[in-house]
Amino acid sequence: MVGSPRPLILIRGFGGPGVSDERRDAYQGFNNGSVYAERYGENYIYEGFVLRALKSRLHPYRDATNVVGYYEKEQKPRPGERDGWPEHLLTGTMVVDVPMAREVLGQGALGTLWIYRYYDLLPRKIDRFGEGLVRLIEIIRHGMRPDEEFTGVDIVAHSMGGLVTRAALSRLGDGSADVIHRIVTLGTPHRGIAFQYLPDALVKCLPDAVADEIAAFDPDRTDIRAIPFPVRRILTVVGTDHRSYSNKFATLGNRIAGLIDEGTLTYNRSDGLVKQASAQIPGAPRTFVHKCHGGEDSLVTSREAYEVAMRFFHGTHHVRLRLDRAEVTRGRDLFGRSEFYFGVSVKPRFVDFDLCHQSSEAENHYGPFRKADFTDDLPDLAAELSKPLSEPGDATTGWADENRLIWEGWVDAAAKPEGAVDRSVVLRLDVQVYERDSLGIGFSDNLVFRKHYYVQAVPDGAGEWSLYLHTGERFLAPGVSTEEGHAAAEDEQVSEVWPMRPTDEGGPGSWTFQVGGTGFKADLLLTVTDERTTGAAPA
Repeated sequence: MVGSPRPLILIRGFGGPGVSDERRDAYQGFNNGSVYAERYGENYIYEGFVLRALKSRLHPYRDATNVVGYYEKEQKPRPGERDGWPEHLLTGTMVVDVPMAREVLGQGALGTLWIYRYYDLLPRKIDRFGEGLVRLIEIIRHGMRPDEEFTGVDIVAHSMGGLVTRAALSRLGDGSADVIHRIVTLGTPHRGIAFQYLPDALVKCLPDAVADEIAAFDPDRTDIRAIPFPVRRILTVVGTDHRSYSNKFATLGNRIAGLIDEGTLTYNRSDGLVKQASAQIPGAPRTFVHKCHGGEDSLVTSREAYEVAMRFFHGTHHVRLRLDRAEVTRGRDLFGRSEFYFGVSVKPRFVDFDLCHQSSEAENHYGPFRKADFTDDLPDLAAELSKPLSEPGDATTGWADENRLIWEGWVDAAAKPEGAVDRSVVLRLDVQVYERDSLGIGFSDNLVFRKHYYVQAVPDGAGEWSLYLHTGERFLAPGVSTEEGHAAAEDEQVSEVWPMRPTDEGGPGSWTFQVGGTGFKADLLLTVTDERTTGAAPA
């Protein structure tokens, strides 16, 4: 079993007042996928998280969901079926099914996939759900074979599932980092949610059974500074497509929260339910996915969420992209008041989906900037989230940290088609700068600059890398080395390929490169850390 993935637990979000449908759904929505009619090949059908994980060529999982049974009445060990399991794991309403455990875990617990069915537990209390998750992790740990090493489980949690995970972390306390490796939250309201701004009359219409779950979304209860777990090991996936979310009740609350939180209805920076700022944790890595909170094509059913999560759990390289220097050389209205917005979308080669999406439609560009060099004193994420929700603020999107971090993510050098001979890793960067007139005299959607760049990292076989910047794809084909492409570009006097310059400015493993053209130019810093050599989960 050497090289098998850690056990993976999937946890669904809030089910609403009635959860009978959720109880009938064996995989709690994680078996639902999407069809992308405009794409082809592997990118045409996304089967859903569960089936894709089971079919993965690189990191295959095995379904272990029915190893655990959830019952309304207390269960006791059945005669002759203990099979080495301690009595307390065979007693209660959430117990091990010994025959299924023998069949599934006989192959080992590494590489197993589990659905945590917390809505099968009664009463509906967040603390009860957290207790059940701790018990599930204990069951997984006990199910390890003697030749397996337990190094923690991985967790993917959607919406309230992230709050359930946090309840488990609180119960585990300082020992949580020993039993949980990494966590991905999909649209989890870490800072609370709009339910608290709905009129009391509407909230009182909800049944008592869900009162504790609704209370869990209270901003005063969801303290983002009280997480007994290294936040660098939590990846927050932030949804940005509020327009596709069809839950009108939640959308009303979301718009009310936007007015109170930002003092304006000009923007709706959310996935339709959870505000973008609320879905993040200061100090934790984050990425943007242009999907809505739930539904047919959402954070749960999108391939983007799967690809981001798998790279966080199994990626070979940790990548940070920062802004060093910038200058806008056109725009600026003679009348009115211009402000600029800057963003970068990131897409890996061989996958037709962004690992990070920024756009004017997603309303998640960095800004507004009123200085041409982007040196405005925008708050970083920690400063933004330090404000009470009841205090209106400027409609800004600040940096992820004080060093003008644009994107932080993970890539997998092995994630390429079977038989591919090119060993390089390639990322496409979509760099964008927009201008709007904040006084309404001029236009609100001027495009100042947009261009694709291709960053190629080429290994030398000795653990070192050379990085190149491309403005076109023609020298990225397998069998054409970057050096040959650079020489050909020089012969044709076409600047298509540049070696990137190592620099100490961004720390070890950093390179600098320039982007720009008519209207804009900037220096970016790229830092790449090979986690196969450091062995690191982020500290």
